[in-house]
Amino acid sequence: MAPVTAFGTRNLKFDLQSWLSGAITNLATCNDELVGTNMSTILKDKIIVSLEKVTTLVNDQWAFVLQMPDDTVGHDFQSWSDSHDWKLMQVDVILANITVASYGSRDFTSIMEAVKAAPNNSLARFVIYIKKATYKKYVSIPQNKWNIMMVGDGMDQTIISGSHSNTTGYGTYGSATFVDITFENTAGPKEGQAVTLRSDSNFSIFYRCGIRGYQDSLYPHKLHQFYRECRMSGTVDFIFGDATVVFQKCEILPRQALPGQSNTITAQGRDTPDSKTGFSFHLCTITGDSDLISSTNPTPTFLGRPWKTYSRTVFMETFMSNIINPEGWLRWTSSFESTLFYGEYKNTGPGASTDKRVNWPGVHILDSSQAQLYTVSQFLDGNSWLSSYSYDNIQAVKETKESCHEKP
Repeated sequence: MAPVTAFGTRNLKFDLQSWLSGAITNLATCNDELVGTNMSTILKDKIIVSLEKVTTLVNDQWAFVLQMPDDTVGHDFQSWSDSHDWKLMQVDVILANITVASYGSRDFTSIMEAVKAAPNNSLARFVIYIKKATYKKYVSIPQNKWNIMMVGDGMDQTIISGSHSNTTGYGTYGSATFVDITFENTAGPKEGQAVTLRSDSNFSIFYRCGIRGYQDSLYPHKLHQFYRECRMSGTVDFIFGDATVVFQKCEILPRQALPGQSNTITAQGRDTPDSKTGFSFHLCTITGDSDLISSTNPTPTFLGRPWKTYSRTVFMETFMSNIINPEGWLRWTSSFESTLFYGEYKNTGPGASTDKRVNWPGVHILDSSQAQLYTVSQFLDGNSWLSSYSYDNIQAVKETKESCHEKP
């Protein structure tokens, strides 16, 4: 278990709400995994009863935390991504602790060997430089490997590739950072759910990374995550999970799916009304991947559908091409239409018109004050753990005379 001083911010109430949201997500994931298992009914019922007891305890803690003042101060904290980190991500010469390469000068030929060589529970950044190549081995980062930064040679140069058709990819924890790397799952659309990248890491950053797959491609499972200038492609629910995430200046590329399928960019899994989780897309572009654009019968494409009861997703100042269906959002179950929260704010492009959007109680056109709630600074509490060089705030924040930061 990491100490509070290692993984917290100075906002104790924010931290407690975040950790409790993560606990709720874990409980929901356990329940989801029980469905369809082959274990005996007696054993399954015992597990369900235990999960219900833990859920009750978590909900009791929620009630306590909600009564705390908003400005409750916690312990001293470490700013996970200072300006030095962001400058490190952008330099041409990588100052790495370890180098991985398939040939030539290197410390290791395997990414997993490099991960194992990293120190345990480190409060200092540990940089692994992965030279350009396609690495076809699965990698999992253990929970005791804190503060790992993986830097590649470019989004289309350093590629981590696999073909499992289940929940595979990365399990990350403890402020992991990835730069200039592509993760791909080569299992085709006929293989069904095939996760390319899963992240459980709190305060994780993905910068100039690619995530390529089809159904259920990117799985930001829980806690706080920030994706900047990344490229994501997929088909059905290809960004799904229950983390608190901001995607900023990312390129979203829906692909051609199987006949009869519809593309849904998001399937957010918020399951309780008090949970602080959700997806925020800011300053992104949504266009089709080449196979979708060139198709004579392109797959109908929607911004998302609600995976769980209180699903929450917003798109702000994002360009949407004409691949987006005018209705915008796709039904999962009609009972979620009044409990979900879908928001749009000052989006542009032929797919951004809200004139024909679905008329659900939970779909909203945001004003500037509402949009501010989903910025990096407020939704992720980014001022406490992200460098001020690393993100942009929306025009609404400029209008209220708060700072708007550009990377150098």
